[in-house]
Amino acid sequence: MNTMDADATATRPRTTADARESARRFLEALQQPAVAAGAAENVLLVVSELVANALRHGGGTYTLRLIAHPDLIEVAVDDPSPQVPHMRTPDLTGATGGFGWRIVNHLTRTTTVIHRPSGGKTVSAFLAR
Repeated sequence: MNTMDADATATRPRTTADARESARRFLEALQQPAVAAGAAENVLLVVSELVANALRHGGGTYTLRLIAHPDLIEVAVDDPSPQVPHMRTPDLTGATGGFGWRIVNHLTRTTTVIHRPSGGKTVSAFLAR
């Protein structure tokens, strides 16, 4: 089994671009089976959306974990907010967003939200490899 774990922890706010670069390096380092180009782009988009949500709604700090399972890539983002992501009506003017969680759910096989005993939550998204 080819399982690989990588942490990119932010104790102060980092950009979504930093998270995407960490994810890109993680995906490039995977051996067999390699991640298909289309699947890699989906992983990068989900990383962007989950980290952006953590920065915007979760208090500005996050921990990003990427885990490669034999047929899945797991993207997990911890943040200190107990608020669970939910579908919103997208704002077509671009003022308040509302697209991110919808995009994440469209691109993934499944998502989970776990409240941590120490506070906050972990949002995990599982994507085809």
